[in-house]
Amino acid sequence: MAITKWDPFRDLMILRDRMNRLFEDIVSSPRTEDSEIIQSTWSPAVDIYETENELVLTAELPGVDEKDVEIKIEDNTLTLKGERKFEKETREENYHRIERAYGSFYRSFSLPNYIDQDKISAEYENGLLKVHMPKKPEVKPRKVKILKPQAAEKSGEKNSK
Repeated sequence: MAITKWDPFRDLMILRDRMNRLFEDIVSSPRTEDSEIIQSTWSPAVDIYETENELVLTAELPGVDEKDVEIKIEDNTLTLKGERKFEKETREENYHRIERAYGSFYRSFSLPNYIDQDKISAEYENGLLKVHMPKKPEVKPRKVKILKPQAAEKSGEKNSK
């Protein structure tokens, strides 16, 4: 578990961002009676972590078909777009409660300049999307070896005196 500095305003900022996104989605998407039941705004949960060689984004997309997911890279931005469709096997009026969110989602992430965008790859299995973003070779950390003074340098100093 990583130790991080506590920021008392961090949770407030996250709450503000979520509320802003909620209100933007409500204002920007027209609703009809039928679409209110079937579609609601949702955003998949995402984890991003870094290893020595790459940055990895993992998104939870349960119930989303792989063909309904689009990954796009443009202007140093990685965009995830897709849709979770409502299954109409059971008529809507037979439902007692609908808590899962359906409809389209859109997430975008700024990519650091050390990512090799031509080598980004993705895999999708059991509702988890993993996007692998390799680092450029020149940016990877490397160890610098400490060299001892060479004997040739010392003998050169003696000869020059």
